[in-house]
Amino acid sequence: MSENERLIHAPVADVFAILTDGWSYASWVVGACRIRDVEPGWPQPGHSIHHSVGLWPLLIDDTTTVEQYEPLRFLQLKVRAWPTGEGRVEFVATDHDGECHLVMREQTVKGPAALLPDSVVDQILHVRNTETLRRLALMAEGSTKHPSQTD
Repeated sequence: MSENERLIHAPVADVFAILTDGWSYASWVVGACRIRDVEPGWPQPGHSIHHSVGLWPLLIDDTTTVEQYEPLRFLQLKVRAWPTGEGRVEFVATDHDGECHLVMREQTVKGPAALLPDSVVDQILHVRNTETLRRLALMAEGSTKHPSQTD
């Protein structure tokens, strides 16, 4: 399982506002290129985002479904991108003096990608998820003005 973490200079509520906004998913998730639909009820368990991954014109249409959700603390997703496979992604947030310490864990669970050695998949996911968390942080940090920022 690949694990990344980042201290995001924004409150946990701001980070979770982005994590739970299905329409913003393609703005911060590396590989997602467009959102086709967000089911009413998202981010409650069992509800999905319908997205496309890849680069045009080679796109795969699939879904990301919420498996578990605890507001402002935990979000677990089942991410599909068949024919490559399926993965499970977890976000765990803790408040750190008004900022958000976010841990992201990802594991392939089905499909051809799950047949690769864990050491290979984990390296790829780690690099990808470093950029994913960077994008998420930029969005969250840009959404509010913080005392540590200067004009």
